[in-house]
Amino acid sequence: MNLRIGDQAPNFSANTTEGKIDFHDWLGESWGVFMSHPADFTPVCTTEIGRVANLKGEFEKRNAKVLVLSVGTKPDLAPLDSHREWIKDVNETQNANVDFPLVEDANKQIADSYGMIHPNASDTLTVRSVFIIGPDKNIKLIISYPASTGRNFAEIIRVLDSLQLTANYQVATPADWVSGEDCIVVPAVPTSDIPQKFPKGHTIIKEYLRTTPQPNL
Repeated sequence: MNLRIGDQAPNFSANTTEGKIDFHDWLGESWGVFMSHPADFTPVCTTEIGRVANLKGEFEKRNAKVLVLSVGTKPDLAPLDSHREWIKDVNETQNANVDFPLVEDANKQIADSYGMIHPNASDTLTVRSVFIIGPDKNIKLIISYPASTGRNFAEIIRVLDSLQLTANYQVATPADWVSGEDCIVVPAVPTSDIPQKFPKGHTIIKEYLRTTPQPNL
């Protein structure tokens, strides 16, 4: 499926390492970070899952739940057993405690519904996809990395901050923005309305480029 930003995230029911879930029900009113990785018991994936586990507090502060999918499991184990055995390695080697769900998707139905398999890269394994999903169950961000490149989770946290900020205020975030820095007032706000909407102050650089301190701090 060719999903785009703004589309509703496909719902699914699945068995996971944390029990059976209905995806939309499991998300509830939280934000979701739904990721795929190529295979269990592989080196880059091991570092990624460990990193996510060690960032648990950062995701929780942002009311975000993490869910991970892979169709590449150990051949001599059932898919969930493969995930569970691999989690032991992740915890050991990355000094982590993985307690978020890893999804069973042996028939690749979920991976296919999210377009996580890119046939020109591999027709059997998922790439490193990231979907950020809002409480309204709509897709807010899509990023795909090749198997050779581990994800930058600082960037994923940064984008989550931006998405949550801009969902509630009439601002956008400039290049390389991180939480705490000035934001851009969106063009839809007349300059005459800025003092009322953004009482912390503002700077007019150009008629179309107005900045203001981050409004939710």
